[in-house]
Amino acid sequence: MGDRAAKDALFDGFAEVGKALANGRRAEVVDVLAQGERHVEGIADAIGQSVANTSFHLRGLAGAGLVTTRRQGNRVYYRLTSDRVAALWSAVRDVAIAHHAEFDHLAAAYLGNRRGIEEVTRDELARRLDAGDLVVLDVRPTPEFASAHITGARSIPIEDLSAQIRSLPDGVEVVAYCRGPFCVFADDAVRQLRRRGRQARRLEDGFPEWRSAGLPIAEGRSA
Repeated sequence: MGDRAAKDALFDGFAEVGKALANGRRAEVVDVLAQGERHVEGIADAIGQSVANTSFHLRGLAGAGLVTTRRQGNRVYYRLTSDRVAALWSAVRDVAIAHHAEFDHLAAAYLGNRRGIEEVTRDELARRLDAGDLVVLDVRPTPEFASAHITGARSIPIEDLSAQIRSLPDGVEVVAYCRGPFCVFADDAVRQLRRRGRQARRLEDGFPEWRSAGLPIAEGRSA
């Protein structure tokens, strides 16, 4: 029969992984790193925190084995330790959607009214990419696109879209995507495009889900 103290220690070890995610900013860091590796300044900018606070959260995630690093010159880049970390984050998010009593209210307060934001499924987008009859627009920040993106996508960060809409071909549907189903960049892109008379929809979720589904991506490395 196993030792009680040893079993306690084992399950406390399991719980350390959950504790590492038991903070909204750390969860957001994982959401950002699910897009690809970033240096600490880029992560801090993405989550609206100071570099010092972001470094603190990264140390907590690293201590639980959820993130790892590589050095390039004077910069340290952070990435998720494996695809299973992204899957863990996705599972936590899915459980919250299904079972958290306040989640719909929380999501609506952040996302706003999504009426008129039509979606395209991953399967439909994959078929349409093969046909080449649409423009796929990645509206995430440039470093995230540079790290990895849907094959054939064009990068226009959301803050640049208004000035670049005219560069998009006329009479062709645009499908925008960003970090996931709760990323507002793609919603904002669809609204802007539709106001300018363009046919536009958003991908039903985002880049991490596309990659997890084994659909075509192009990979690079963050600068």
